[in-house]
This record gives sequence, structure tokens and C-alpha cells, in this order.
Amino acid sequence: MIENITFDEIRIGQQASLSRRLTMSDIELFATVSGDLNPSHLDENYAADHLVVGHSMWSASLVSAVLGTLLPGPGTVYAGQDLRFHHRVLLGDVVTVTVTAASKDEARKTVLFDCVVTNQDARTIISGTAEVVAPTEKVVLAAAELPQVQVIRHDGHELMLKKCEALPPVPTAVVHPCDESSLRGAVEAAEANLIDPVLVGPESKIRSLAETYGLNIARFRIVDAAHSHASAETGVRLARTGEVEAVMKGSLHTDELMGEVVRKETGLRTGRRLSHVFVMNVPTYPRPLLITDAAINIYPTLEDKVHIVQNAIDLAKVLGVDVPRVAILSAVETVNPKIASTLEAAALCKMADRGQITGGILDGPLAFDNAISREAAITKGITSDVSGKADILLVPDLEAGNMLAKQLSFLAHADAAGIVLGARVPIILTSRADNVRTRLASCAVAVLSAAARRRGAAPAAE
Repeated sequence: MIENITFDEIRIGQQASLSRRLTMSDIELFATVSGDLNPSHLDENYAADHLVVGHSMWSASLVSAVLGTLLPGPGTVYAGQDLRFHHRVLLGDVVTVTVTAASKDEARKTVLFDCVVTNQDARTIISGTAEVVAPTEKVVLAAAELPQVQVIRHDGHELMLKKCEALPPVPTAVVHPCDESSLRGAVEAAEANLIDPVLVGPESKIRSLAETYGLNIARFRIVDAAHSHASAETGVRLARTGEVEAVMKGSLHTDELMGEVVRKETGLRTGRRLSHVFVMNVPTYPRPLLITDAAINIYPTLEDKVHIVQNAIDLAKVLGVDVPRVAILSAVETVNPKIASTLEAAALCKMADRGQITGGILDGPLAFDNAISREAAITKGITSDVSGKADILLVPDLEAGNMLAKQLSFLAHADAAGIVLGARVPIILTSRADNVRTRLASCAVAVLSAAARRRGAAPAAE
């Protein structure tokens, strides 16, 4: 409940106070609402002494909170405020706001309050006065239930991009970049120094597109190919002969490109089955989450899943996970002979025990809740080294994986990057719906994969 103190009830010298600790979420939310993006508040590299400081008006807003909720409380109207700011409020400081009734104006029903804001060391941060029109009628009502606010950040891919800064751009065949999205994606990735594009497709059409949309492709090599099928064939040949170290999908259909990739005599096949991995940064999950396979293998067999999970483990290591934890998903977390995916999960775990899958920790079957949440696993009596700490989610089939990945993107605001593994070179699959972050992140995954192959830190073609 919230209750006000009317003008007649207020006594000179009467006080009210509240305390708050300044968090990074407070700073980011205040910056978002106010539009004050001063880097002193948001960038420790820019801030003096590398100490992030709170907005001065964040502390001042707490004065308003005391006046509006405690003394006088509901019905209070601001008439004026005079504050002086003496010291900075640093991230983690606990500030206490105290207002003291100093004088009353009977005719205007106003009250002048002395206002003092101090930190945890009793140091005065702000001092001054506030004049308010106090309520004259008593109010007792239920406090409003405020909505839960979550700071959703989109910097999860930044660490991955940061790792690419010291690496040379990867020569990449961009296959049939014949619409604005795919051509712009190649240009943006080149400008970010991630790839050195070789544009493969109808040269006249590519140049016309670049001119229409103001894209500078003057420094890029163009390999003329009459149509999308010829573009796919040529792009794959460039990778097979070692002229490029990655392939990037343009505006042609995925099946057309992958058909050339898997062609037995002239493609890019290895001893591994090809599989797709989404590298997802979910704001509500503390680590990157790899989901496989949601784009290539429709109904993978147990043998296929061995390759799919090994591809994902190898990629996770390239991305910096020392011992990737793999949750093998199903609808339930117990082995049920009527649900094939639970039997396959159990078999995969035993195969890992026997060294047939290496480099990671596997557990399954696990339902999605106990794969992601340690608390959910404990509630169901599950003891697992993977629950709540999964780096990789191995899905039962493409339908489940695709729905899961898109749910995380559209409902949980996750950022995704996509790559195909198991070929001689990484294959970047982009979509017209991808934003700049997604396109660049997908290229970054390919750059790190290519660099690991050069170092011998990733499995060579088998």
C-alpha cells in the first residue's frame, strides 16, 4: 500500500529517505529513456580513470521518488527545484536520498524541502531544495505494480568479431550476389576486414546492382558466370582449387549451392557429413549457444548425428570453449523406446564414453527446460554436468531445430550467426532477412574456422 501525508499533517523537520545501489542496468536504462549517451556513463575506456559514472540526474530523480511516494507522497506536484552536484556517483555506489520539511506556505499549500543525497561513505553527492504543492486530501491505495524491465543487449557477437581483428581477411567466393541484400552483405563484411570477396555471377548484373545501390566494388575480383547454377559450380571450384578459403551464399537458393558442394567428383565433401550450426547469443542465457542441425539434415540418422555433434564440438572449440557441453534434446529426459530421439541420445552418450565422439561432454536425452535451466533439472531429480551449462543443443531433426532457432530469434531477441561445417571450407549461409550483425557474425565464424584450419587447430578434411 502507498499512503500520502497531507499538507496539514506535515511537520517542520519531518524527514523521509530511500537508498539505491547504482547498477549498470540503471545507467543503461536511464541513458535509453533520457537519450543521454555520454560515453562517460557507458564506456569505461572513455570514462575518467576508467571509472563509469552515473548520470547526475539519475541521483536527482531519486529525490523526486521520495517526494512522490513517501513525503508528501501521492498527489504531490513539483513547483521548483534547486540542486547542486558536488561529487560523482560511481558504478556500485549506494546513494541515500533524504528530504526534510523546512518551511510551509499556508496560502499556496506548498512545502519547501531541504534535499541531501549521500553515498555509502556519508559523502554529500547532491544538496539543495525542492518546493512542492502538497496534497490536501488523504490517499491510501495499492502501489502500482511496475512491469519487469530487462536490458536486452546485442553485443554478444562482439567478442567473436574482436578475435577477428588480428586475422587477415579470408578470400571468400560470394556465389551469385545478384540482389541488394547479398551484395551489400559482401561489401559490409569486406569493409569490416573479415573477408576478401570474389564475386561470382553475371558481371554486368553485379556491376549494375552496385551502381544502383551505391556500393563500391571497384577493388573486388569478379568472376563472370552466366547464371546461378554456373555461379555455384564456379564458386565451389574456386574453393576446391584453394583460390578461396570460404564460400558465401548469395541470392541463389540454398539447395542449388549445396548441390554443387556435395557433388561427389567436383564438390567439397570430406569424410564428415555436412551440417549447419547456428551460433546464437541469447540475452537471457549467459554463454553463446550452438544449435545444430536446423538447416541441412532433415531427419538425421544416428550415424549422421555422430558427425553433426562432432562438427559442433569442433566449432565450439574454435570459438574458445575448452570443453563444450552438449545437451541432446528430446521431448522428455528419460529413455523411452517409443521416442527414437531418446534412444539415439543414449547411444550418442555411450559413443562419447567409448571415444567415438571426442572433445566434449555429452548428456541426453534432455528436455529443453532441463538442458538450459539447472533449477529445472534439480526439480526433476536430474544429476548432469550439462544441465544449465549447455554450449551446444543437438536437436532431434531439422523441424525442431529450425523452430527452436527462430523462436529464440523472434521471441527472445537472440542474435544468430550461421555456418555449414563438414566441407573442405566453411560455407556461410545468409538470408535476406539477416541484419548487419547477423551477416558480420556469420562471416566472423568463417574467419575463425579458416584461421584454425591454417593453424592445424581444426580437423582437416577427412
